[in-house]
Amino acid sequence: MIKKTMSCLAASLLLAVQVTPAQACTGISFAAQDGTRIQARTIEWAGYNLDSRLIVLPRGQKTTSLTLGGRNGLTWTNKYGAVGISVVKDDFLGEGLNEKGLSAGIFYFSGYGSLAPYNAKKAKKSVGDAMLVSWLLTNFATVDEAIRGLKKIDIVPIYPPEQGEIAAPTGHWRIADATGRSVVLEIENGGVRHIYENTVGVLTNSPQFPWHLSNLNNYVHMLPGPVLPVQYGNTTLKQLGIGAGMKGLPGDFTPPSRFVRAFFYNHTAPVPADSKAAVLQAFHILNNFDLPIGMETAPGQKPADAMPSATQWTAVSDTTSPAFYYRTMNNSQIRKVDLTQIDFEHTPYQVLPLDKTQESIEEIIL
Repeated sequence: MIKKTMSCLAASLLLAVQVTPAQACTGISFAAQDGTRIQARTIEWAGYNLDSRLIVLPRGQKTTSLTLGGRNGLTWTNKYGAVGISVVKDDFLGEGLNEKGLSAGIFYFSGYGSLAPYNAKKAKKSVGDAMLVSWLLTNFATVDEAIRGLKKIDIVPIYPPEQGEIAAPTGHWRIADATGRSVVLEIENGGVRHIYENTVGVLTNSPQFPWHLSNLNNYVHMLPGPVLPVQYGNTTLKQLGIGAGMKGLPGDFTPPSRFVRAFFYNHTAPVPADSKAAVLQAFHILNNFDLPIGMETAPGQKPADAMPSATQWTAVSDTTSPAFYYRTMNNSQIRKVDLTQIDFEHTPYQVLPLDKTQESIEEIIL
């Protein structure tokens, strides 16, 4: 029975993460004038509905991680309560926030992420990669604590590699806390871990985080705003429209291009006054990374007509006064879960639909 369950799970996950267009996540972070710290991101998949749910994790709940051997990995009891959004399976949080302001999320790391092989002898200290976000959120309050905790566990695949592949694909992770500190965890070459300080406030997908930082230097000429006229002999050259200072900013959907675009959108935006303004600004910036249906459909294939957008949901976390905001492909209304109002000591484990109602169009009669 365990083998059959794992086979079904593996099939679902392979569909969810092994097709490059599935995960075109874009993440940003910044601070408001009042000290509010924001972590925000999108999640994309143009193939089918990821069946995401709103998950509430209470204190005291006991969890055992899945591994390739079944549900036989590390067992822990939640120290902190958390809220997040699942992907494919309720156990797998794609993004979340805990009551202490620790934020964590997984971003697909195609072609580069490579975990150590699963070792059944070490199962009891192993956490499946798709369950790492929930483990982080329910055990730690700060980035420092999380980094120390990561040294005590093995991060393992929970599904087998594709035929002909040495290792199954995995993600890299963004971990941030209420102080604004943010790090990126990447695992390559069969289990070699790297932790990078994320001082630029942006994360996308492959290749490695340091490569993206180096690539920013290719765009040193970018400037916000207009370009002044230039005189060459009797010829005056002037901009054709506003924003010529950003001409050449890459506009495609590849991870490097999204990283560059997110960096400039994030760092040229005004510093918002407070939490509300910061949350709205995060959603506005991430509007630019919504993937319309059909843009990643191969020639000769039919777009998934049932999907109104390839961006299935966007989430924003206020890590300072912990609150989790989100909107979905079916309802662009921003919804808020105020973690300060949840009694995580007594609330039950909950799996809730992201959308209680479908978005409606209001007709204005003049």
